[in-house]
Amino acid sequence: MDLLLVGAGLSGAVIGRNLAEQGHRITIVDGRSHIGGNCHTERDAETGVMVHVYGPHIFHTDDEEVWNYVNAFTRFLPYKNRVKTTSQGAVYSLPINLHTINQFYGKTLRPDEARAFLETQADTSITDPQSFEEQALRFVGPDLYEAFFKGYTEKQWGCSPTELPAAILKRLPVRFNYDDNYFFHRFQGMPEEGYTPMIESILDHPGITVHLETMFDPDTAADYDHVFYSGPLDGYFDYRLGRLGYRTLDFERFSDTGDYQGCAVMNYGDRDTPYTRITEHKHFSPWESHEGTVCYREYARECGADDIPYYPIRLVEEKALLNDYVALAKATPGVTFVGRLGTYRYLDMDVTIREALDTAQAFLAHAAESSAMPAFVKSPL
Repeated sequence: MDLLLVGAGLSGAVIGRNLAEQGHRITIVDGRSHIGGNCHTERDAETGVMVHVYGPHIFHTDDEEVWNYVNAFTRFLPYKNRVKTTSQGAVYSLPINLHTINQFYGKTLRPDEARAFLETQADTSITDPQSFEEQALRFVGPDLYEAFFKGYTEKQWGCSPTELPAAILKRLPVRFNYDDNYFFHRFQGMPEEGYTPMIESILDHPGITVHLETMFDPDTAADYDHVFYSGPLDGYFDYRLGRLGYRTLDFERFSDTGDYQGCAVMNYGDRDTPYTRITEHKHFSPWESHEGTVCYREYARECGADDIPYYPIRLVEEKALLNDYVALAKATPGVTFVGRLGTYRYLDMDVTIREALDTAQAFLAHAAESSAMPAFVKSPL
């Protein structure tokens, strides 16, 4: 079959590779001048630092199959994300752990003592948290909420935490030990030479043709047996029902010498600091040594028509509009909507790859059962 994949990021690369290995002819188009989507990495010409061009991407997963998959295309080296935050004139570790609690309150609590102490700080009158703010107040109380969550969340989402659902916090990350590893997952690391060479390796198959700086034209879908679309869901339908809401990021890139901040990620919790965090990219490759350094200040804001969408908002209005677009997508034959933009969800890289692998397998199973070309392949919408 002749298959078209829109987007040369993780979704397009993984689906394309799996289907090419089964003998299908794959064409991939992408409007950007490079592959990799927002995972794109490149070396800074001046310093030699590996830069995560669209902000840092840290690979972490409990999915052993996905971990083995990416390691088949590149070498991953160990990396643990240890985030710091500057708040109220001091630096702390995130997520909140025993060291954070003892440092913030000037105490020397043991784990059970810290657990009991935080319960005295929490607002126990909140029995069923409905908002982000209520969730935070219930589990850590007003002091830690103000220091680490309120200002950062207002900057990141552009609204009051009272307007955000409690589910955004899910289980509030509080640890009653001194573990400052940001993630719990078994497998964590960084590709030794960056994500772009990894995706190049995935795409390196004679059955795959990639066309960059090529915008997708829905009218060309009829030229293919099936389309896998990883662009914006509302964009496929030319925004006919309105635009889904996103937050975007502006990066203020600057270079320096030596070590600018001593860590890869420094959050800024105070509301009067306009940026959410500074990332220092050479620390994402701790096995390398560079005299110079490259840093990003990150500013979050509402996503405009010409901006790169990063975080789907998914509040009440967006969810209603999303349902309408999902109905349109499911009524569109011969197209499967995949990835972060195609399904309007914020996805970690491992989940993106897992869903791409599953989507490819679903397509192959459907094609094997039917002599007709697949009209619909289940997508994670």
